Amino acid sequence: MAQFIQIHPQNPQPRYINQAVALLRKGGVIVYPTDSGYALGCHIGDKEALQRIRRIRELDIKHHFTLVCHDLSELGTYAIVNNSAYRLLKSHTPGPYTFILKATKEVPRRLQHPKRKTIGFRVPDNQIALDLLEAMGEPIMNTSLILPGESEMFLDAEEIREKLDKQVDLIIDAGFCGNEATTVIDLTGDSPELIREGAGSIEELL
Repeated sequence: MAQFIQIHPQNPQPRYINQAVALLRKGGVIVYPTDSGYALGCHIGDKEALQRIRRIRELDIKHHFTLVCHDLSELGTYAIVNNSAYRLLKSHTPGPYTFILKATKEVPRRLQHPKRKTIGFRVPDNQIALDLLEAMGEPIMNTSLILPGESEMFLDAEEIREKLDKQVDLIIDAGFCGNEATTVIDLTGDSPELIREGAGSIEELL
């Protein structure tokens, strides 16, 4: 049975943030808020937690996982980025964007796209997510919470509890936090490529 905690969206209670971080470090799977809806997260180095998320969402090996980071200071450790891509990232983070980048050797291979060796990278504009990441001191492995057979994300934490109570370790209730997935931009080529249009504006990206 999952723990269920309500965290203030603008002023997250530190004790609850620390509780969530402790679970992540022990291999737990959590549901937490971002600026584009609720997401599933786990420690980037935990193989079993990743497999649990794959089972929950019925994902194949080609699914692009995302590293959710507190800021761009972690970018160089996990991704290969040229100057023009960095400028674009700097001007659009934090925000509802996921950027596809070439992964470095620091990214576990199980998180990378098997053929392209790429990874998603994201800095969310959500205080709870940012506080979690700051307390972790490293990225969280992330994927949107869209269950098999569903086309839309869950908007209500109580509904998530009904669906996933026995499949995750913690559900953070932060109220409504968005209902549209991130805009996904591939930055591995010569120019940015739109993969999915979502919550983030594309006017200055392409």
